[in-house]
Amino acid sequence: MMEGMTQRFDCSDDAQRREGIAAAGTAIRAGKLVILPTDTVYGVAADAFTPRAITGLLAAKGRGRAMPVPVLIADVDTLEGVATNLGPAVRLLTRACWPGGLTLIVEHPPSLAWDLGDGQGTVAVRVPDDDLARDLLRETGPLGVSSANRSGRPPARTADEAIEALGDAVEVVLDDGPRANGEPSTIVDCTVDPPRVLRIGAVSQNRLHYLVPTLRTVTAGPPHPEPTPAQSEPTAAPATPEEQPNT
Repeated sequence: MMEGMTQRFDCSDDAQRREGIAAAGTAIRAGKLVILPTDTVYGVAADAFTPRAITGLLAAKGRGRAMPVPVLIADVDTLEGVATNLGPAVRLLTRACWPGGLTLIVEHPPSLAWDLGDGQGTVAVRVPDDDLARDLLRETGPLGVSSANRSGRPPARTADEAIEALGDAVEVVLDDGPRANGEPSTIVDCTVDPPRVLRIGAVSQNRLHYLVPTLRTVTAGPPHPEPTPAQSEPTAAPATPEEQPNT
């Protein structure tokens, strides 16, 4: 269904869902932006391997390159293609927590043909626990995905909020209902040994330490802090919790 120049699809309808995934795949391959739901909040997506698309995503959000765009992948096996130097902690955490609300910061091969921002050789990666998002990822391959909001504003928890923030910049909107109770992902920096927790979110600290007892926790405050607008801004390089993604 058309809304001005933006195509919006009600993905609660099976026919529109199929049509929407196909349209979103076409848009992504053309270097355009797509709004999609995740298991946490709504995100804005671009082809991870098309630098001009990532530049367009950052411009749409009004954000610079200092906080690189995280990457969503369809399944655990895809991680081998976008990351290197994966230690046993990464394999334990991904096997136990993906798909789900756990973002891992890992090194990526220097030869990888992408430019997500100033990530200093690292990338934040996650497999979302959302069937629609993963179906799109199977259609497109890895996507650079940031929360669908202007920089410094609260994350979008509905398609309407995402359209209000970024609608003029996107080609396709996949509407799959509200994500009003979405909790930000937990973030673990796996580029250091032992890995360190940068933010506790959907995956609890107890769960993490059960899986990898040597994990260090850097975050302060309650185990499940309420997200602030600044927390909707992602980064791939290790950083403070306030700079971490909601998606």
